[in-house]
Formats: sequence, structure tokens, C-alpha cells
Amino acid sequence: MGLQKVSTMLMEADKKGTAVIAFDTMNYESIAWLIDVAEEEQIPVIQMFYPALKNYIPFEVFASTVKQLAAKVEIPIGLHLDHSRSYDEILQAIKVGFTSVMFDGSALPYEENIRITSKVVEAAHAMGVDVEAELGFVGLASKVEDFTNADLFTKPAEAKEFIERTGADYLAIAIGSAHGNYKTVPKLDLERLKEIDNVIDTPLVLHGGTGIPNEQLIKAFKLGINKLNVGTELFQLFYAKTKEIIDIGTSKTDYNYIDLMTHLKTAMKEYYCTKIQIMRV
Repeated sequence: MGLQKVSTMLMEADKKGTAVIAFDTMNYESIAWLIDVAEEEQIPVIQMFYPALKNYIPFEVFASTVKQLAAKVEIPIGLHLDHSRSYDEILQAIKVGFTSVMFDGSALPYEENIRITSKVVEAAHAMGVDVEAELGFVGLASKVEDFTNADLFTKPAEAKEFIERTGADYLAIAIGSAHGNYKTVPKLDLERLKEIDNVIDTPLVLHGGTGIPNEQLIKAFKLGINKLNVGTELFQLFYAKTKEIIDIGTSKTDYNYIDLMTHLKTAMKEYYCTKIQIMRV
């Protein structure tokens, strides 16, 4: 199976009343360990790349690494560009092999979001690439207003019109989640999710997956969320575990990069394994 179109993965998840978890990975180790766990657990996953990291690892290196490692396993693996706000950047990612891209026009006026998203969809579809769009405001978890003010959430009627006019393959919506670490426990607007899912057939995406209680996530999956994005907790755990290993040390530690990665591998694979179990049906 290996690399698979994200749209196909999400439609399969929708049939089962679940979702596919998408992680923002950032280097060889985080990519390889996630694919190892996906294969071991037989649970599909999506590898996402956050554009701000392109000075750390180039688009083409990330895409090539995911493709080469995905080719060695039987479980479906997705490859996705996360949160790009640039048409030219998206074309660059497509050129080097990304099979799914996100144009985030959620901060733009509604009509401008539609205009640019439509332009991205036209170019991407011509090359067989999926497009994720975003409608509504998914802000910062450090600002309670960003994930509690219902006026900022996605409106069902607008979501329907947006998909009809843009042709996006899946839609990220705002229903009470936010990016980063939540100051208070979020409460997803599941009734709004149900209303949106009733008016469009397009798979729906939930951003800000760090810190949302599992019981809410499971309900959201059954009501139409088919892709869950996670980034913050992965990056923070990677840092925390690295610091923990260095601070504690062992008599067998040689204090070099390879030794560090060997110890870190166990902790990070345990995290991936625990996190993706929520997707098991």
C-alpha cells in the first residue's frame, strides 16, 4: 500500500466512523518512527510538513524521505503540506512531490478565501494533488476567546457554499479547537459539527488536536471529523524527552547524537502508539 492519496484515506475513515491522525513531523527520526508504529499497529497515518520548517529541512528532502520509507510498508501513509498561506509555496511543494496540500485562507475575507482556494484547487487537481482548505477561525489555545467565542466558528451555510464554489477535497473547520496548549479544557461544538456534516459530503478536519479529551474526539469522529492534526505535543515531547535523557544520563551513555536517538526512539514510539490507538475501530 505505502503512500496513498489523503482524500482516499479520509473517505475510508469516514465509512468506518473514525479519522486519520496527521502529525507534523520534522526530521528523519520523527518520520521513520511514525511509519514504524503505523505498520506495527496497522493504523494509517498522515505525515505533515509545517512550511516554517523549510529552512530546517527542505520540502524535497521531507517529501522524498516520506515516500521512500512509505514504499517499504503495507499500511497507507499520507503526505501533506500543512498550513500554507502562499500559492507559490504550494506550487513548490507540489513540484517536489507533495500529494496533498493545505491553503489556509481563514484569516482572509470570505470572498478572497474562496478566490485563492479555487485557484489552488485548479492548479493542484491538474496535477492529481488533493487540497485542504480552512473556513472559520482556529486561533491560539493560549487565548480562551479564540476557542470559546462561537461567533468565530464555521457557519454551516457558508461551509456548504465554500465547498461548492472551491471544489476543495477536505475542509478544516472551527468548532472550538485551537493551536497550541489550552489554558482551559476545550469543549467542541458537536452540534455545529453535526450541522456542517449534514450539508456537505466533504471530509472534515480538526486542527489543534493537542489537549482535546479523547471522549470528545471519538464523538467528533463519529459526527464527521476524518482528519485530526497534532503538532504541538509532538514537538514539546520530543524536546522534553531529549532533555530528560541528557539530564539523567546512564553509565552506558556515550553522549553522542546516535546514542541520544537510540534512547529517544523508545519514548517517541510509545507516544505515537498511544496516540493513534484512538483511531482504532
